[in-house]
Amino acid sequence: MVKNHLDKNASFTGSPKPPRSATSTEASRADQHSRNSSQEELDHSLNTHIEDVNKLSEDIDQFVDVLSTCHDKSNPPEVPDSVETFSKIVESMIKKYNSCENATRFCKTTEEDTCFIGAVIMLSKLTNTLSEFPSGSTTTRSLNLTSMVLQRAMTFMEEELRNLLEDSRVSSNSRILKNSSFNANNLLDGEQCVLTLSESSGDEEYPSYSPDIVTRMNRIASAMILAGYETEFCQVYSISRRNAFSEQMKKLEFERINMEDVQRMPWDSLEGEITRWIRVVKSCSTTLFPGEKRLGDSVFSDSPIISQSLFSNLARAIVIQLLDFAEAVSMTKRSAEKLFKYLDMYEAIRDLILAINVSCSNECENELNSEISATGDRIGESAVSIFCDLENSIKNDVARTPVPGGAVHPLTRYVMNYLKYACEYKDTLEHIFQQHVKLEESNSPAKLKPTLEVETESESPHSSETVAGTMPFSIQLVTIMDLLDTNLEAKSNLYRDPALRHIFLMNNGRYILQKVKGSAEIHQVMGDTWCRRRSTIVRQYHKNYQRETWGKVLQILSHDGMQVHGKVVKTTVKERFKNFNTMFDEIHRSQSTWVVSDEQLQSELRVSISALVIPAYRSFFGRFRQYLDNGKQAEKYVKYQPEDIETLIDGLFDGNSASMARRKT
Repeated sequence: MVKNHLDKNASFTGSPKPPRSATSTEASRADQHSRNSSQEELDHSLNTHIEDVNKLSEDIDQFVDVLSTCHDKSNPPEVPDSVETFSKIVESMIKKYNSCENATRFCKTTEEDTCFIGAVIMLSKLTNTLSEFPSGSTTTRSLNLTSMVLQRAMTFMEEELRNLLEDSRVSSNSRILKNSSFNANNLLDGEQCVLTLSESSGDEEYPSYSPDIVTRMNRIASAMILAGYETEFCQVYSISRRNAFSEQMKKLEFERINMEDVQRMPWDSLEGEITRWIRVVKSCSTTLFPGEKRLGDSVFSDSPIISQSLFSNLARAIVIQLLDFAEAVSMTKRSAEKLFKYLDMYEAIRDLILAINVSCSNECENELNSEISATGDRIGESAVSIFCDLENSIKNDVARTPVPGGAVHPLTRYVMNYLKYACEYKDTLEHIFQQHVKLEESNSPAKLKPTLEVETESESPHSSETVAGTMPFSIQLVTIMDLLDTNLEAKSNLYRDPALRHIFLMNNGRYILQKVKGSAEIHQVMGDTWCRRRSTIVRQYHKNYQRETWGKVLQILSHDGMQVHGKVVKTTVKERFKNFNTMFDEIHRSQSTWVVSDEQLQSELRVSISALVIPAYRSFFGRFRQYLDNGKQAEKYVKYQPEDIETLIDGLFDGNSASMARRKT
């Protein structure tokens, strides 16, 4: 017994207790010497047991063979003394392991550890064979003994497993194993191992067990499963891993929220909960589930079916919690601002399916994927509904007053920015809309496949263009663009001034074009042909504006009608200069308040106006200024020098109030 060994050791060393007057250093040295001596005695004792087990194992194995070949179970052979001796040796080894305060060599793949594992397996085999004989036979006493020792061995291993699972998780501060008898290395080596893992990985790995700890758990698993204690092992392992997973969920600030609370939650609060949920799902997909799968595969390397079963049960419990929240969100009232969070949720669910596919068996994979996919489909349908509601928003946006200065309409900004952000999820939306179309086709088999034939006025960029056979989301996008064009055309009719109507259409058309060109995803859907046609339309609005505004000005500056019988008529000259001043003043007064927010378009307009008006005015001024008398008469009719006209043109389209200041997005 260990106690006797320790007593002998104390007697042999002759180390009495230090007197009360001894220094603390002397006391510490004596205590360390005593522990070292005890450990040496323990090592010697274990080595002795190895020799005894090796000698007896052959006898036990032969006896098991004899029992196995005994056909008359009511008349078993006589049990040799080696059975009792072998059982007591195993029990003694357990007691010695339990007596260790710090490190032992169990599960270090050393000779004595291998011997102990082998002895326990042999004892399990012997116990199972003895149990085949009826109670009351000559084997009953031996069966009771071996069963008792085996139970103690399993209890010991179960407790060690629990310690390894609970106390061996390496936290972020690199704490080391405690309270376990199964410690492969001494304290210093353990610290070095942990620090090496932490320093080499950068980010904390999950689960954060050292390879040595995983090896120990694997050897305990093998021994307990072979001994028929699979249920006990799995129960301890499963409870511990679920607790560990729950800790990780808490670190990610995940809390279960019932459906009623989700329904009542204001969007600002729910948006934060969705963000947190997405973070948890992504962590499960990329770190937690793969980590649990790796750990299980390592611990149950000899029993992959057990590993798969435990992981499936854990994954199912976690996934159900996650899906409950997603289901609740999908049932909330839909609104435009929720689209992007819904798409984030859909992508997180998609990645979760991939993680389950990698980690689960086919049976588990099919079952879980079916549940996850169903939830993902509901989130996807919500996203489709929200996006399609954009059509109704455009149709229902009926204005009664025009936007001041012909500026870009708020609806145009809203729709184009919405499409820009939505198209950042283009691939996801394409997939969701494909699923939506399949669902509709399955519900209505006779329904035609979606096609889009856009019939618009001649000025639409979709003129003579049929978009058919394209992806469902692309069709929806083109439909929205066409609805926006139609809506803007209707809004332009609110302007009484035809020139301002063209400025409005030009502003909005240019804004739409620039947004499409600035988004690779939208541009890919609309195509280069659409962009060229849109540019042509914007240029046509430009020409229409010039004709409406400056055509009459050019008529005034025309040389036609200035002469009668070959002579310039002064009254006509005076009238022309006067009319030009009046018309130009009116144009400048009104169009200085008009807004062209695109700086390039604004510059193009001013340059084109200058190129059109200034040469004509300079020519008229140079030709007919001389026919006015110098002095006050000339000043009365010639209000502007050619340079003045150019300066005033540069002041057009700036807006004259805060409400018409240039806006940029």
